[in-house]
Amino acid sequence: MIDYQPFLSALKKTELADWLDSLPAQLERGLDKKRYGDLSRWENVLNNLPDYSADSISLNQSSVSVAGATLSDEQHDALKAQLKGLHPWRKGPFNLFGVEIDTEWHSDWKWDRLAEHIEPLNGRKVLDVGCGSGYHCWRMRGAGAELVIGIDPTPLFITQFFSLQKYIQDPYVTVLPMGIEHLPAKMQAFDTTFSMGVLYHRRSPFDHLIELRDSLRPGGELVLETLVIDGKDGEVLVPEDRYARMGNVWFLPSSATLQNWLKKVGFSDIKLIDESTTTIEEQRSTEWMTFYSLEQFLDPDDHSKTIESYPAPKRAIISAKRAKK
Repeated sequence: MIDYQPFLSALKKTELADWLDSLPAQLERGLDKKRYGDLSRWENVLNNLPDYSADSISLNQSSVSVAGATLSDEQHDALKAQLKGLHPWRKGPFNLFGVEIDTEWHSDWKWDRLAEHIEPLNGRKVLDVGCGSGYHCWRMRGAGAELVIGIDPTPLFITQFFSLQKYIQDPYVTVLPMGIEHLPAKMQAFDTTFSMGVLYHRRSPFDHLIELRDSLRPGGELVLETLVIDGKDGEVLVPEDRYARMGNVWFLPSSATLQNWLKKVGFSDIKLIDESTTTIEEQRSTEWMTFYSLEQFLDPDDHSKTIESYPAPKRAIISAKRAKK
């Protein structure tokens, strides 16, 4: 079941305890079954997962994994069928008792690109904005984070997270059903904030960067990953309609432009960690995500372009620090 009580009890012991005055009501709104008609079905999948015990949990390898007693073929197939009831699985991969969840994204590749280039997460309070099913939240905890709070407004992703949490049972990792605009104003609470794959969905990129800045304690680190274009400082692509079949893409800056945006809202120590074109090996359809994926979003005759003839998706990872004063 979706049970936030262990997390709420853990939160009471932290500097974020004041949030408990408003958080329970926020959780109730974020999981409103009148608003999300499929939530009861997803919860039914979660509630009927078998009560297997975890003998080992691996959070610091490519596939976030839970292992226990060896399942029979029948048990393996039944668990796989149950987990497929939470289709589509976007971010991962995961492995539950030998069932490999081969998600649309190789999210481990993104983690590998950034992990050695950011401040060590050991002992840090971490926020992951737009975290999906929480894959990177588990990796952050595996890297030593003291507390990891992911936020994502999509109830399906919340349910997927709790399918892992059922077996991992770590109260210091959670995914909350909300967007960054629902956080307490100017929290200044997190040592590291991640925003990966969110900025280009925002009508106002500057408002999002300010929200990210205000989530951080003075001196805290932002890890920002977003779509970019090749170009000079000041260059930005604003798609006329859709971009790679996505209708909610607003601004694709060059990496140089993005770094200046960060400076403008008060970040310093800005570093370009990585810039990579997304490949159809990293984002693709699988049996766990059977809808169209990147290959169908690109020009079939020229993968350097989207289906709309824009430059194909390229992503930059940038780190930056909030000023200490």
